[in-house]
Amino acid sequence: MTKGKILQKIWDNLPDERKERIQARTEELEGEYLTLQELRKAAGLTQAEISKNLEMPQSNVSRLERESDMLLSTLRNYIDAMGGSIVITVKLPNKPPVRLNMLSDLVDNSTTSS
Repeated sequence: MTKGKILQKIWDNLPDERKERIQARTEELEGEYLTLQELRKAAGLTQAEISKNLEMPQSNVSRLERESDMLLSTLRNYIDAMGGSIVITVKLPNKPPVRLNMLSDLVDNSTTSS
């Protein structure tokens, strides 16, 4: 495991047990964070299927999967196109986690006001 000269020296001097714990936690964290592309593939879907559901060109889906910053509404539409849903949980210091309801969750889009 190479990390740069200084970090490598620190790593090399760590006890094996500590290295194993760090490596295990690293793998655990990496498993929690998937890219949109990995998420799509895990769902067994192709970019073409997502593009059809989103009614946009496949090239736009490819671009979305490479984005590191996007609107929550864009992410939500992408996840909806996979048949999934998004739950946002806010964790504040010394407070229990709270589920954040997005404004669109509070609106019933199936009815229109007159």
